[in-house]
Amino acid sequence: MSVDLMGFLGVALVAYVVPGPDFLVVFRSAIEHPAKGRAAGLGAQAGLCVHMLAAAVGLAVIAARSPAVYEAVKLLGAAYLVHLGIRAVLAARRSARERRADRERRADRERPAAEEPRGDIEPAKGPAPTGAQWRSGFAQGFLTNVLNPKAALFFLSILPQFVDGAGSTTRQIFFLGILDVLIGIVYWFVVVAVAARLRTLLARPKVQHRWELTTGWLFIAIGVGVAAAA
Repeated sequence: MSVDLMGFLGVALVAYVVPGPDFLVVFRSAIEHPAKGRAAGLGAQAGLCVHMLAAAVGLAVIAARSPAVYEAVKLLGAAYLVHLGIRAVLAARRSARERRADRERRADRERPAAEEPRGDIEPAKGPAPTGAQWRSGFAQGFLTNVLNPKAALFFLSILPQFVDGAGSTTRQIFFLGILDVLIGIVYWFVVVAVAARLRTLLARPKVQHRWELTTGWLFIAIGVGVAAAA
């Protein structure tokens, strides 16, 4: 088996460095908790495994040649991104309401300013990760990639360019696909480590509110853009 390994590594690294919906999902999850971020990264790579298997057995060819199938997957992916965005925006507004209610309750108790908890500058450590959080992160990462037809086209159109026609196409696609998945796992874990260092800043209520709103509207904008291009 002879593949253009160096060329493929260059393309794969560029594909990961350019942020996409999966980056937003992993980064947002990591801000909530590093374990959830790692789960989202593993979920995203599990979604790529689905596309890799489909490409290896030829199902991706059918999807690519059938405009109806391609558009259906595209619209499902767009709808899921909009769903994530709406959830983020609603969560930001709900948190803002809860903070206002908390300030009002503290004002009613007329506590001295010196005794007021400084929640606006004290970083939140966040709760320990739960099984539900891990599953939520994994599911979001998985669905974001498995419903992304561009990921299928990557395995269908880009991978074959680095395959040696004299060898087994299926084996080479599996080899390059597994390599791509492993590269992605390392990349996502690095992203989670970076996000973990920013948790102190993003734990501040005002910053967190802006972060939630910004990423939420980004999800919605990306989803609408995907749907409009359908």
